[in-house]
Amino acid sequence: MAPAKKRNVISATTTEQNVKKAKIDVNSKVEGVLESRKHANDVFDILEVLQSEKEKNVITAISACSKLFCSMLERKDLFMGKLPEEEEALSGGYSPEQKYGIFMRHRYNGCVEMLLQLLCHKLYDVKESALSCLMKFAATEGQHPLEDLDWSEHYSFPRELIQVVVDRLLSKTEDNSLLFSRFQEFLEMEDVRFYVMTSVRDSVGKVMEKNKGALLPVYQNNVFTLISNINMPSQDSELTNFMVKQEAKHEDWKAAKLTEHKRVFERMWLGFLKYQLPGNMYKKVLVILHDSILPHMSKPTLMIDFLTAAYEVGGAISLLALNGLFVLIHQHNLDYPDFYKKLYNLLEPSVFHVKYRARFFHLANIFLSSSHLPVYLVAAFAKRLAHLALTAPPTALLIVLPFIYNLIRRHPSCRVLIHRPSADGEPLEDPYVMDEEDPSQCRALESSLWEIKTLQKHYHPDVAKAAMLINTPLSEQEDDIDEMLEITNFELMERDLKPPQTKSIPLEFEPATQLLKGGGDVLGQHFCLD
Repeated sequence: MAPAKKRNVISATTTEQNVKKAKIDVNSKVEGVLESRKHANDVFDILEVLQSEKEKNVITAISACSKLFCSMLERKDLFMGKLPEEEEALSGGYSPEQKYGIFMRHRYNGCVEMLLQLLCHKLYDVKESALSCLMKFAATEGQHPLEDLDWSEHYSFPRELIQVVVDRLLSKTEDNSLLFSRFQEFLEMEDVRFYVMTSVRDSVGKVMEKNKGALLPVYQNNVFTLISNINMPSQDSELTNFMVKQEAKHEDWKAAKLTEHKRVFERMWLGFLKYQLPGNMYKKVLVILHDSILPHMSKPTLMIDFLTAAYEVGGAISLLALNGLFVLIHQHNLDYPDFYKKLYNLLEPSVFHVKYRARFFHLANIFLSSSHLPVYLVAAFAKRLAHLALTAPPTALLIVLPFIYNLIRRHPSCRVLIHRPSADGEPLEDPYVMDEEDPSQCRALESSLWEIKTLQKHYHPDVAKAAMLINTPLSEQEDDIDEMLEITNFELMERDLKPPQTKSIPLEFEPATQLLKGGGDVLGQHFCLD
């Protein structure tokens, strides 16, 4: 075994020496290229190390390329303007300085292409180094443009470089979620964020149209991961952090205007959501829609088509879609007459078992909080919930019962559901129509909440206790259901199995001080008599 260990030590030492030697060689070649043009061909040796199979050598080469080409951009050693072919440069009437600039510009483009390929490397450290180098190129290009960009819209920002980086990050075959967490740092810059959003919109349009709108789960997940991490500013005064400083006409630059950010943000999301999404993607979008998307759109009502289509999917997706619809109704005056009808039809036995149960009842409590809702509608919700409660688990019942009580407190006219007078000998038949989809036609006001009376015999003591409250006049103060929304069966069982704490009984007494003294005198007298 000893020789094997020795060989391993030698192998590791040799590897370290090779890496160190490669680092010295690459760095010395970079210094040579920057010092004298006679060493120009050494750039091929540097680029060759980028294709090495050893991780440390590749990272060393990336660092060397960053130093080399950023220095050349700052010194304006690269050819500026429309880049001619290398063969044309050799035969054309270019000066030696221009030929050198053309030669190095082609090497720079080759380096960028290699770095883009490294974004798909199997090792994360290599991908992260390549991404950082590309973004450093973008920042340097912004300060020292390679072309005379006379654009009133984009100025000197390296839009094309950002586009190819985004295209490569949005892979169709590899999940880049971890790499996006690194890219998030660059998205905090206003101009980078602006052009990334534009690039995402263009990429989604091209890829999805080419694929004829078919599902691309990996690609669409990469797109969602990227755009959901975009933090939008809320005021113009927050637009202060730019990667490229525009010396002239900064105020006219679109990337420096909040209205333009909102416009691009809106077009990016609408372009992404107009195509069919994987089932789990609908849930991810709808969960963040009301907080992270709608407030930053110029026209939030443009989301009505997506929300309507999402509701038609059914299940938890329909439940989450109603939240976005409610925001549009209350904040943006959207006319959606079937909102409460759709909410009513979501009340099915499965609602007590879905992952978003707590979210649903929290939202439903908000939706039904208005005291201006018609009595028949509130009665329909109370009766349907009471009927579903007959087969609901205890954790759901501890939410449903206070929920029904709150509805009755807000609408005293619904108290008739509790105290329904009945004549002797009248057949006990419930007129409520459970299968009716229209709450105005379900005859809930003609019924009663006999289901709650039934739950007073429930096997779980907490449920039975909650159901007993309907026998007493309900207080005016509403019950807080938020603390019960997240309780699980396990937590409920743990609470039931936990031994009750023995409470100390407070005692108040006066200690006897004269009893023994008096008794001693009496005893003494008896002894004396004897």
